[in-house]
Amino acid sequence: MRTRLFLLFAFAAVTVLTNVATAGNIAHGVEVVVIDAGHGGKFPGAHYGNVYEKDLTLKVALKLGALIEEGMPGVKVVYTRKTDKALGTDLATDLQARADIANKAGGDIFISIHVNAAKSTAARGVETLIMGESPKEQRYNENALFENNREDLIDMSDERTAAIVRAYIQNLQFTYGEYSMAMARCIQNNYLKAGRHSRGIKPQLLRVLYATDMPGVLTEIGFMSNAQEMAYMKSEKGQNEIARSIYEGLKDYSAYVLETRRSEEEAAAAPKQPEKQPEKTIVVGKEPVRPARPDGKAGAKDSAAAVTPEPKTGREPAAKAEAPKTQTPKTDAPKSGGGDSAPKQAAQPLRYAVQVLASAEAVPTSSARFKGYRGKVKQYTAEGRFRYKYCVGEYDTRAAAQKRLAEVRKVFPDAFVVSCRGTQIVK
Repeated sequence: MRTRLFLLFAFAAVTVLTNVATAGNIAHGVEVVVIDAGHGGKFPGAHYGNVYEKDLTLKVALKLGALIEEGMPGVKVVYTRKTDKALGTDLATDLQARADIANKAGGDIFISIHVNAAKSTAARGVETLIMGESPKEQRYNENALFENNREDLIDMSDERTAAIVRAYIQNLQFTYGEYSMAMARCIQNNYLKAGRHSRGIKPQLLRVLYATDMPGVLTEIGFMSNAQEMAYMKSEKGQNEIARSIYEGLKDYSAYVLETRRSEEEAAAAPKQPEKQPEKTIVVGKEPVRPARPDGKAGAKDSAAAVTPEPKTGREPAAKAEAPKTQTPKTDAPKSGGGDSAPKQAAQPLRYAVQVLASAEAVPTSSARFKGYRGKVKQYTAEGRFRYKYCVGEYDTRAAAQKRLAEVRKVFPDAFVVSCRGTQIVK
C-alpha cells in the first residue's frame, strides 16, 4: 500500500512539474533573443592597457545567454559570435553581418553589448542607445562614443544618405520604435536597481541597429577610461551583475510585450459601442482622423488628432453637415479599424510583408513613387500620423519576407519587414 501511494505521489509531482515547465515555455513575450557581443577579432573596440572591449563584451554576452537559457525556458538564444572573431573584412561589413545573423534568425529583440570610453577619466555610468538622431548628432556627432567607435555611426554628411535614414527613423516610430524604447527603459531601470549610475536612454545613428529588422538596443555597460569602472567590468562579480541587470531587463520587457499583446487582443474583441466610438473615418480638413480606441481614449501617438464621439470644436460639425445621411464620409481612405473591422482583422492570420513607403495621405498604387514596383504594392493601414503603409509581397513567414527584402532594398534602400493581419500593420 505504501509503495502504491508513493508511486501515485511521485506521478502527481512529475505531472505538476511538467505543467509548470510547459507554462514557462509559453509565458514569454519573446521567442528569439539575439545577443551581439560588440567588436571582435581585428576590431577590438576600445582598449586600455591590456584590456580590450571585445573581450569584456563577449564575457558578458555569454553570461547573459546562460541566464536566459536557464531562467526563460523555451526562449531561443542566438549569438552573433561566441568566440573572438571578426564577422567581416571591414567594420561596415562586420556590422552588417551581425544584423544579417539577427534577421535570419527571426529575432524578436536584438541586444548589442558595448563598453564606453571618454577623454575624461571622470566619465562614468551606463547608458542604452536606440536608433534615432539626437540634437548632438545633428551637429555632426560631437564627441559621440569617443573616437574609437566613430565608424559605428552612420555618416549623415551625405544628403541622400541622411534623407534615407531620416525616412527610416520616421517609419521606425510606428513599427519597432516604442518597443526598442521599452527595452531600453527596462535595462536602465535594472542598472539603477543594481546601484549603477544611469546616463539615460539616447537616440543614436548606429549602423547595426539601422540594419536589424526588429526592436533593438545597444547598451554601454561602463567606461573603460574610468579606473573604478574598468576594475568592476574586469571582475567576475561585475560581469555577473551586468549580465543579471540586462537579463532582468529582458524579463521585464517580455512581460511588457505580453501585457501589450493582451490589451490589443481585448480591445479587438470588445463589443461594438456605436454611441461611444464612431465606425467611420471622420474627415477634418485634408487629413483623415483616426477614431478613438475601443476604450474611448485617443491613441498615444494620435492624441492631438483623435476625435471623441461628441467633439467640441467648431470645425467638426461642419464636416458632419457635409456628410450624407448614412454618415459615410466622402473619402477614398480605407476604414480605420473601428466597429466590426477590428475583430475581423484580429481573426486574420499573421503574415509578413516588405514595407517601402509610409504616408499621411493615401497614395495610388500606380504612383511613380513606387518606381519598379508601381502597381505591385499593396496598401495597409496602421496607427499614427503616417497611417498608410505600402508593401511589396505578403508571406507566411518572416524568413520568406527577409529573402524578398534583399531584392527590394536595391530599389528602396530603407525598406524593412513588417507584420500584418489582413490590411492592418501590427506590432
